[in-house]
Amino acid sequence: MAEAIRVIVAKVGLDGHDRGVKIVARTLRDAGMDVIYTGLHRTPEEVVEAAVQEDVDVLGVSILSGAHMTVFPRLLKLLAERDAEDVIVVGGGVMPEGDVAQLKALGVKEVLLQDTPPEAIVATIRRLVAERGPK
Repeated sequence: MAEAIRVIVAKVGLDGHDRGVKIVARTLRDAGMDVIYTGLHRTPEEVVEAAVQEDVDVLGVSILSGAHMTVFPRLLKLLAERDAEDVIVVGGGVMPEGDVAQLKALGVKEVLLQDTPPEAIVATIRRLVAERGPK
């Protein structure tokens, strides 16, 4: 039997809304994944440190605050500095469509906006990990 996909979900910065990320975490857990939720108000450094320490497959960051064009480049840079570029970075929340293309160009593997059905989130995570292959 294959090992469970390990996912860390995080809220970075001043964004204080975590209902959606908690639902996503529960959905992924119910689908058989190992899920860690970092809690609110984390820094990019704290999130990357947790992702490296926990040896996760996927780092999912939920942003509703509009800071995505600052947060994601910082996360990707920190992962590169930690030689952890095999961690799949996924964004979620509320972001303008034009920014989604820019985030993907920077290295964010997928952006799942607030109206993405739970089963689509699970399928996307499984697909991205399968495409990447073993760590």
